[in-house]
Amino acid sequence: MLQLSKWGLTITDVFKLGFIGGGLNSAVGTTHFIASQMDGLFKVEAGCFSRDPEINRQTAERWGISPERNYASFTEMLDQETGYLDAIVILTPTPDHFEPVTQALKKGYAVICEKSLTSTISDAISIQEVQKAHNGFLAVTYNYTGYPMLRELKHQIDNNQLGMIQQIHIEMPQEGYSRLNRDGNPMIPQQWRLRDADLPTLSLDLGGHVHSIIDFISGEKPQQLVALQSSLGCFSQVVDNSLCIARYSNDLTCNIWFSKSALGYRNGLRIRVFGEKGSAEWHQMEPEFLISHDNRGHKMILDRASVEVGVSHLPRYNRFKSGHPAGFLEAFGNLYCDIADSLSVFKKTGTQKTREYVFETQHALEGLIMFKAMTHSSNLGTWVPVSGS
Repeated sequence: MLQLSKWGLTITDVFKLGFIGGGLNSAVGTTHFIASQMDGLFKVEAGCFSRDPEINRQTAERWGISPERNYASFTEMLDQETGYLDAIVILTPTPDHFEPVTQALKKGYAVICEKSLTSTISDAISIQEVQKAHNGFLAVTYNYTGYPMLRELKHQIDNNQLGMIQQIHIEMPQEGYSRLNRDGNPMIPQQWRLRDADLPTLSLDLGGHVHSIIDFISGEKPQQLVALQSSLGCFSQVVDNSLCIARYSNDLTCNIWFSKSALGYRNGLRIRVFGEKGSAEWHQMEPEFLISHDNRGHKMILDRASVEVGVSHLPRYNRFKSGHPAGFLEAFGNLYCDIADSLSVFKKTGTQKTREYVFETQHALEGLIMFKAMTHSSNLGTWVPVSGS
């Protein structure tokens, strides 16, 4: 039995997981496998990891999953594991999320889904309806919100340390769609990423993080926006660069850029927040530091060991002491801790209660609505409202 009260968590059980997707050849499978089990709150016990039988088998073997709980199809796993698993983790490509998410909810499983929840607004609404009809649990993973110093930034904003927030500038430039390999040829991404449907895959991928972070740290909602989407890299059939200015509630203005055709950036996620009393910025490539400035010209660099911090000093964010950087996997582990806490409450009460660090179906739907408005604005070349905000 676990007792993590020193972390401010109420978890007393180890939750048993089944993976759909996430095989050894996937982009996110190993990350979810490590992060979910990092703090002993979850254990992966079953899975249908890949449509490819050999990859499916190899993944189960590598991760110590018994052959009888390694399934050829996700439907077989959902049928056979009822009553044995506490939650299903969906790690298939985004266009393939809808069926396993809805079927798992209908069979009474709690669902943890890699972002983006779906590719379309209509599918997200359908998932929301299924979840409501079956009183289900669903959490979507947006891993960057698990970084301690980004949570510290949220704490500063929540406690009015920067004053009323006036502007957020957020960018997430990457270079993958413009990079060449050793032979001088384009670096080919996964095939599903090279097809845009109702919404650009770029929006579902990078845009999902950007929307989530703004919502997470500010709590404000987009009201109207103007956007420009373009293809600048090696794959002209898809959007790979997106610029947006958005007006949010409470007079917040956001300047947004995300791209996969920005040479020189492996992952240049950066957030700058400007308020009446001060500003702060955080860089994903230097995640241990939160840089802030006040209205008297002072500059401060905070890390997890600084006496001025409000949340990042907590034991749960210091698996090892400051000075030894905690990175992407630890941030994902923090997110899984919060999901475990939320799932524990759900198991006891039968209700998924809102948690500040856990993202539910409505959050994912709001992101899709914003991305639809961005595409609409880019096509029209004008400001448009963000319907449903």
